[in-house]
Amino acid sequence: MAVTDLVSGPVTRYELSEVVEMHTNSEPTVNHITKEHAEFSSEELRAVMGNFVSGIVVVSAMSSQGPVGFTCQSFSSLSLEPALVSFSPARTSSTWPQIRGLRSFCVNVLAAEQEALSNQFAKSGTDKFAGVQWRPATTGAPMLAGSLAWIVCELWAEYDGGDHTMVVGKVVEMEAAQGGSALTFHRGRYGVTAGN
Repeated sequence: MAVTDLVSGPVTRYELSEVVEMHTNSEPTVNHITKEHAEFSSEELRAVMGNFVSGIVVVSAMSSQGPVGFTCQSFSSLSLEPALVSFSPARTSSTWPQIRGLRSFCVNVLAAEQEALSNQFAKSGTDKFAGVQWRPATTGAPMLAGSLAWIVCELWAEYDGGDHTMVVGKVVEMEAAQGGSALTFHRGRYGVTAGN
């Protein structure tokens, strides 16, 4: 069934599905948010965008004062040739400017068991590495123990992304654990993938 079969009338670029609720008869009901100039509140955007399941990573680096890092859910693979990844820290982040100046970092893909670690690195003003086991990558960036994968990068580019900054990293080293389930985020809640 096409998306156009679910809505009455033509779909324009200013219409977004806010909620899709599945009923017992399996026929979805689509509620729309329509704005003349596509200006949506942050609550409206979260309600819609939260339907996309994302993984959770911790971006980490080694500064002269010690290890630094932050939780991020906007990570994605960007290019195979060259090997590039991207993520988008908030402009209000106090940690990203520190990492930017170092020019290299590690993206730690969190495992299902690392929900507490995700929360720890999401807080500001605390020692995020308290009690955290890690080993250094060849660049010195912390590779967090228990993660599913480690992607070590050099800063490639940054782009304006509104209230966030889109960061592109060039992969210089990577490693993956054998098996395990990933930590996910969906509609404001943690979840896990099926492991193998």
